[in-house]
Amino acid sequence: MTASNALISSDRSTPNSGLASLLLTVIELVRQLMEAQIIRRMDAEQLSEIELDRAAESLRKLEEQVVELCRVFEVDPADLNIDLGEIGMLLPSAGGYYPGEASTNPSILELLDRLLHAGVVLEGDVDLGLAQLNLIHAKIRLVLTSQPI
Repeated sequence: MTASNALISSDRSTPNSGLASLLLTVIELVRQLMEAQIIRRMDAEQLSEIELDRAAESLRKLEEQVVELCRVFEVDPADLNIDLGEIGMLLPSAGGYYPGEASTNPSILELLDRLLHAGVVLEGDVDLGLAQLNLIHAKIRLVLTSQPI
């Protein structure tokens, strides 16, 4: 299944299921990224029992909400994992990734998890315009990390 087929399919019975599938996919990606960071902190013994219990309960509730929204919008939760062709799968297979362990064929989630753990700085310029006029110019410096700065 291609990325476009996974997100927008004409056989869906709900007209907004393509958009719902996209949004649920992003939510699931972020949920799994947070879960990976919690596992990393748990393994490094950086979380108290209370913090770990709170985080686990929050992740469980968020997962339940994603499953419920999938039911409401008639989206198969398995469809939230998009095959991006040569880039690979968006999410790892169930039980196929543990944060901090190397994988022979990493998913996008695994690569993002590694970037967050190591940290990365992105810099760039963005020009927004209309009718061949540059109307807004933004200089962006973004630091992505799971570590306190």
